[in-house]
Amino acid sequence: MEETLRLRPWRDDDVERLVEIANDADVARYMADRFPHPYTIEDARFWIALQDEFAAVNNFAIEVDGELAGGIGMDPLVGERRTGAHFGYWLGRAYWGRGIATAACAAFTEYAMDRRGFIRLEATVYAPNIPSMRVLEKCGYTCEGIMRSAVIKRGEILDSHLYAKVTVRA
Repeated sequence: MEETLRLRPWRDDDVERLVEIANDADVARYMADRFPHPYTIEDARFWIALQDEFAAVNNFAIEVDGELAGGIGMDPLVGERRTGAHFGYWLGRAYWGRGIATAACAAFTEYAMDRRGFIRLEATVYAPNIPSMRVLEKCGYTCEGIMRSAVIKRGEILDSHLYAKVTVRA
């Protein structure tokens, strides 16, 4: 049976499920530090309250068969880089390895580029997170470089890989 994936706005009734799936050390492991761990009810309420009219067009819940499974979103770049956005995604552990991240990334990329008009999307992936690199590659992203010793997670210094997809060449 094929799963139904939908990107939708965050809702107030996502709070409890968000805590349930986000409060996992392995989910937070390769996320930016602004994704807290442990992930509390207060963190979930804060995140959902941030989703005002502007943020709602940049950040989406990933829903699978009617159930919250993760999140995907972007930070539009500004100034001379305003044609692009930095984006990221995450899934609850029960959804790993099922092609959901790839489907969500593909749908989000289409939305950001076709409907929002961005010509460049970029994402950074910490070196040990090979599955996330594969997701981006399956969606047509290219590794543009490796930023050596760029981050520290759980006391470990890691390289960060910069992936990007562009629709227009300069």
